[in-house]
Amino acid sequence: MTSTAHRPQLDSPSVTHIERLPARPGTTVDWPSWADSSVVAAFRQRGIAAPWAHQVTAASLAFDGTHVVLATGTGSGKSLGYQLPVLSRLLADPRATALYLAPAKALAADQLRAVAGLGLPDVRPATYDGDTAREERDWIRQHSRFVLTNPDMLHHGMLPGHERWASFLRRLAYVVIDECHAYRGVFGSHVAHVLRRLRRLAARYGGAPTFILASATSGDPAETASRLAGVPVTAVTEDASPRGALTFALWEPPLLPPAADDLPVVSRERRSALRETADLLTDAIVVGTRTLAFIRSRRGAEVVAAVTRRQLDEAVPGLGDRVAAYRAGYLKEDRREIERQLLAGELLGLASTNALELGVDLVGLDAVLICGYPGTRASLWQQAGRAGRAGEPALAVLVARDDPLDTYLVHHPSALFGRPVEATVLDPGNPYVLGPQLCCAASEAPLTAADLDLFGGDPARAAVHGLVEAGVLRKRPSGWYWTHTGRPDVDLRGTGGAPVSVVESATGRLLGTVDAASSHAMLHTGAVHLHQGVSFVVDDLDLDDAVALVHQEEPDWSTHARDVTDLSVVSVRSYVNAGPVGLFLGEVDVTNQVVSYQRRRIGSGEVIDTRPLDLPPRELRTVAVWFTVSPRALEAAGVEPPDLPGALHAAEHAAIGLLPLIATCDRWDVGGLSTANHTDTEAPTVFVYDGHPGGAGFAERAYETAAEWLRATRAAIAACGCESGCPSCVQSPKCGNGNNPLHKPGAVAVLDAVLAALPTAPATQPTTAPTH
Repeated sequence: MTSTAHRPQLDSPSVTHIERLPARPGTTVDWPSWADSSVVAAFRQRGIAAPWAHQVTAASLAFDGTHVVLATGTGSGKSLGYQLPVLSRLLADPRATALYLAPAKALAADQLRAVAGLGLPDVRPATYDGDTAREERDWIRQHSRFVLTNPDMLHHGMLPGHERWASFLRRLAYVVIDECHAYRGVFGSHVAHVLRRLRRLAARYGGAPTFILASATSGDPAETASRLAGVPVTAVTEDASPRGALTFALWEPPLLPPAADDLPVVSRERRSALRETADLLTDAIVVGTRTLAFIRSRRGAEVVAAVTRRQLDEAVPGLGDRVAAYRAGYLKEDRREIERQLLAGELLGLASTNALELGVDLVGLDAVLICGYPGTRASLWQQAGRAGRAGEPALAVLVARDDPLDTYLVHHPSALFGRPVEATVLDPGNPYVLGPQLCCAASEAPLTAADLDLFGGDPARAAVHGLVEAGVLRKRPSGWYWTHTGRPDVDLRGTGGAPVSVVESATGRLLGTVDAASSHAMLHTGAVHLHQGVSFVVDDLDLDDAVALVHQEEPDWSTHARDVTDLSVVSVRSYVNAGPVGLFLGEVDVTNQVVSYQRRRIGSGEVIDTRPLDLPPRELRTVAVWFTVSPRALEAAGVEPPDLPGALHAAEHAAIGLLPLIATCDRWDVGGLSTANHTDTEAPTVFVYDGHPGGAGFAERAYETAAEWLRATRAAIAACGCESGCPSCVQSPKCGNGNNPLHKPGAVAVLDAVLAALPTAPATQPTTAPTH
């Protein structure tokens, strides 16, 4: 991008901050002496005269058999860092094999193109995933020496059928784990055990692979990679690649015009981030700027692409054809064609979900628009790094949604710039992950005492004991055996059951699916369901068969589920006694039930009526962080008793919204509860809990950084210009009580009282603490 005319108007009042990152020269080194000459020649033929220093450092460690993680920026050439040792080994040893794992199919397909494009003899790379034809799979098992797949396929296909992969596993020299920062929370915890199962079976056949992990820049990559792979890992973090100058703008959509002359500014809503992104994308494409817009939802990506196409065709007929949407759920052929068109320059703009965030080699982009904070600084920089043509200046724009965290960030740029990215959170010891994974391992081969050390030691031994008592494992002199004939049904993504199919009643057409955890709120009888911009109304939700029957209808109202939540404290792991304030971490039981829904008039938001629902309660044992405040401290802070429920509720909402600032989570990964007097704590209490069985590590991270987290929460509420609370501070899109009651000033006072008493860093107390 060589002309500033290509950029959105950065002098717009919507711009709250501009960060300019200077260009950085690169540092090259000689090709290592151990590298195969034909591999080096292939890279040189592709225009790589000499490698960057970090590529050779990581590659040499891996070639010597050291497990290594290469954690450098987007576009820094991490692929060469693992391709060089892997391909050199495959050519030096004609019997060796290698396995490549990526969190997304598009990334594996991209790597296949790159490796196959080197034209090396006898490597025979191949992708092995859900899109692979049955007739190809036998050939891959027997002949491919470099298999590219994903953790789901490894878990569901390769490991359960390990006898057919015996030759491949016996010769397995390297396992490459690309974009390893994507393995977080419950998903990351499951993948950690899938990798331990892989190591166990490879060893059974005589294999001992070296692990090479590639990651975006992240906090403590060596520790995270070691926890993921279960082996000691050395980190390479010094990025020696060149970088063009980057201009990074923070953009807050403007307030909408008042609906009435007497409406105060503080009560007005902001323009939609989706519409703002579509306008910026339109402006960029009109002047020839090749731009990628990242959108958080599938529906949002479709909306932005559609609006942009329409606006472009109005300006220049036919120009809309050079914009497309890209998201998961497309057919493989469609995804590959869109990727080809973008790489070839046939497309000038793309509205994509984060399906294109990871690793796919997109070159020649001038600008990136990020519609809504993607949840972590790691993802933010990963997305922004997609812009930049061969050292040319690039532009990234973060467009804030009407959300507490987004609002906070565009007014507190120091929270984004000049500070390290988050450490990836995962917990392989989660019993709701460990138990099912041990069942998977036992179904593949009987578990031995040595295996239990591999899977975590004492927690694994305790889990096996419980599985034996439950009758799913049986103890024999040679080990623990899986007692059932079928394989364990374990979902790596932790979605909580089979997805619910959305079926059109009149035609039997499958419209799509909704995850089980969201189905009660999104697909209850009477719910309005949107699919590709078309409205449907749910006629019936059959939970037994996991089917929702719908009919097409365009009502003038929307639906909003209402739920009730009960929470009881099971145990306390650790706590901080801060006088009038207590901070706790422990296990809780959460019972949630969707009990009714409101119909609200589209446009005005007027509540038409509230209708009851008869849905079963859902129970969850998980990990929570919570704080208590004495009534006397709240009274001293100026919180009147009638305002206390709304003050705590508002503080809870904002705290959930700001948690992604310090933990690698999304607000939809966690839940909360606030009460003026909880039965177990006997005090005013705010709970925030992981929304996954057994926890996902987010509550622990919140406990460890409570002062930082709650200080940012308090700042976000206080800085918002509204009078009584809005989506930018204390209102939540997922509130089951319809955001009522909320008391914004009271929330600030509650957090002031907590922060005044709370030490900067929690000092863990004995776990025999009381719950109040």
